[in-house]
Formats: sequence, structure tokens, C-alpha cells
Amino acid sequence: MLPFKTVRARAAKRKGGEAALADLLPKLAGPKALTKIKDDRALAEMTKRIFSAGFVWSVIEKKWPGFEDAFLRFDPKRLLHQPDEFWEERVADKRIVRNPQKIAAVRENAQVIADIARAHGSFGRFLAEWPATDQIGLLEVLAKRGARLGGRTGQYFLRFIGRDAFITSTDVVACLRDAGLDIAESPTSKRDLKKIQDQFNVWAKETGLPLTHLSRICAMSVGENYDAKTLRSRIAMDE
Repeated sequence: MLPFKTVRARAAKRKGGEAALADLLPKLAGPKALTKIKDDRALAEMTKRIFSAGFVWSVIEKKWPGFEDAFLRFDPKRLLHQPDEFWEERVADKRIVRNPQKIAAVRENAQVIADIARAHGSFGRFLAEWPATDQIGLLEVLAKRGARLGGRTGQYFLRFIGRDAFITSTDVVACLRDAGLDIAESPTSKRDLKKIQDQFNVWAKETGLPLTHLSRICAMSVGENYDAKTLRSRIAMDE
């Protein structure tokens, strides 16, 4: 496997130098900030990622105030006390994207967040306490206990909620394969995901960098060489 300094040097060259590369790396909130995230905001971000999956993200952003109103500001306790009629009405609610399966996922995930918060003090604390060296384990819990949180949806949720996380985007996978990691072009098996986690753990130990920065640098070292303005506009949509 290539040492990460080689990957970083390539990314820096493509982006105009180390200073330019560093400027493109996001600031991280840290575990302490995660513990302060309220359960309603966790459910809101989870819902936004689910509705954004396979859809135009800008449309979801534009309609988001309607989502907040339609789903009672995503308060898990309030939502779990709503009768079936409430959820049936959401399917016809023009304030949101009327996808029955994704609407049902809000109800299911409200229960999951409430259950985890009851056991850990808050859902944010649960996220903060899970070790960074086992992101795939956390994703497995979200996928099994939650609704529609498999694949990259769970990864994007972790990234957008503020947890340090890598994303297996097309460019990140290409970077890993180019560095010598034996994984599929679309790695979804437990075997491949463990290899990815292990490699990011090695690079984190080598560099002292968080997973988010390792993932972003990796992505910027290959593929389409977007300029800084375009990259910032993309945020973390596809690394």
C-alpha cells in the first residue's frame, strides 16, 4: 500500500499546493459537540439524507422548511404519539416529497432514536462514544436498527451530523484501489468494508489526521480535478 504522504502530495499538486489543499478541508466539530446534538436534530438530518438519496439534493434543501413543519420539527416523542392517520396524511402533504416508503422511515427512525437515547442519554452521545476505528460497525447498527440507512446514506448521515467519517464515494474507492487495496469497484461486502476501515485506520495512525480529512484528501487525489469553488459548492455531496 502507498503511504498516505504520497496520496496527499498528489492531491496537493492537483489543488495548487499544500496551503490550497488544507483550505479545502472542513473543520470538525468533535465528540463534545456531538454529545450536544438534540435528538430532533439527529432525526432531521437522518431524514434529510434519506430523502436526498437518489433525488436532487437542492430540491430537498428548498423544500426543507416544509419538512420541518410537516414532521413536527422532528421531535421523536411527539411523532411517536401521532396516530396512523397523521402518517397517512403526510403521503398527500405537498410541503414534502411524497414518498410513502421514506415517510414511513421517519416514523421507524424516530423510534430507533428514542430507544437509543433512552439507553445512552441521547442519540448524539451514542454517536460520540462509538470508536472512530469502527465506523463500519456503527454503520451496521444504523442499517440494521434503522430504516433506509444502508449504503452511503448512513455514511452521509454521519458526515453531515458532524461525526468524523469516511465516505466510500467513487473517487475515494478509486484512490484506495490505486493505492493498492484489493477491493471491488463498488465495495459493499463486509470483507471489503473491513479492508477500507483497516486502511483508513492505518493512515490515521500514520498521519494523525481524522477520517474526514483522509477521505477528502483521498478523493481529491484522483478523478475529476474540480476547482476550489466547485468543490466548496459540492460540500460533501460526493466527496
